Amino acid sequence: MTQTATSLSPVRAVLFDKDGTLIDFQKTWGPWAVRAIRDLAAQTGHEAAQIAQTLQIDLAKQMFHPDSPVIAGTPDDLVELLRPYMPTLSSREILTRITPAEGDYHLRPVEGLAAMHATLRDAGIVQGIVTNDFESETLRQIEDLGLSGVFDVVIGYDSGHGGKPAPDGCLAAARALGVTPQATVMVGDSLHDLRAGRAAGMRTVAVLTGVATRADLAPHADVVLASVADLPAWLTAQGDA
Repeated sequence: MTQTATSLSPVRAVLFDKDGTLIDFQKTWGPWAVRAIRDLAAQTGHEAAQIAQTLQIDLAKQMFHPDSPVIAGTPDDLVELLRPYMPTLSSREILTRITPAEGDYHLRPVEGLAAMHATLRDAGIVQGIVTNDFESETLRQIEDLGLSGVFDVVIGYDSGHGGKPAPDGCLAAARALGVTPQATVMVGDSLHDLRAGRAAGMRTVAVLTGVATRADLAPHADVVLASVADLPAWLTAQGDA
């Protein structure tokens, strides 16, 4: 049975992180990162294992370690991490080298994603994305996932509000959606997401489809869910409280 706007009140808007929240982080970016590291090693003469250590990626398992600086960082953060391996290149040139091209990776959406979005839409809850990725890249990935009509606002780290954990992007998204922070929920898989939402005065929901553990996330979230597929049930419970 479709849930109603009344049953999901008083939440009027939900903001989502992208990678690790809407997209399965390890399955999507682990294999791509390993290929990129091996390519970079071949181009620069550095050892792939050394680059992987810098980025905290397990080459054999094709997975990010939980404390990898890549997980919640911005592209600018990644440029600075990799600058020692490409010291003669400008920041723009390094960024070009490490930006994935279309077809270099296969997006793996979190299970139940489309149904979750439809439930929120039918309940009259507006939705947005606040990510530390590029805005343009995020828009392209949303289109690839068939979700172009779902989000009323998409804010990247380069949209003019800075990156998380600063709250500015979350606050800008709420303004664009015409809702108050108190009526907004921020959903994410990292401490950056939760700290940004808390600092913006929003309720925060952690999901376990990224790399961080429940123990990592629980102190900073109103609730920890297995994935966004469980979000409608939690919102219903808040409306009934």
